[in-house]
Amino acid sequence: MAEKDRPGDDVPGDDELLAAAAGGDVPDDNADDALVTAGGGTAVAERSDSESPKAKKSGRRSGLFGRVGGFFREVVSELRKVIWPTRKELLTYTGVVIVFVVVMTTIVAGLDYAFGKAMLWALG
Repeated sequence: MAEKDRPGDDVPGDDELLAAAAGGDVPDDNADDALVTAGGGTAVAERSDSESPKAKKSGRRSGLFGRVGGFFREVVSELRKVIWPTRKELLTYTGVVIVFVVVMTTIVAGLDYAFGKAMLWALG
């Protein structure tokens, strides 16, 4: 399996983390936030709450209506990521499911009938 074909490779920033763990050079996206420490490493300076995107998002609304609204925003966001089937694919998948259900129902009904007849013969 190639290095780029491993599962979970779509995570942003993991290439930089792997390069840092292997001792490679890592491009510094936050050059203005980095501070040189006494040991020669870098540390990221903390941002104030007014600059943090998470602080803005969490400060939007609180309470029941804010949480319900946030839930529906997340649902819509996830539904936009879905790859919806075309009409032809949908009809094909529906046909396959209907045929499968009919076949399985026929098998179960046949077994039920056979076991019922066998029980009547054995007991009665």
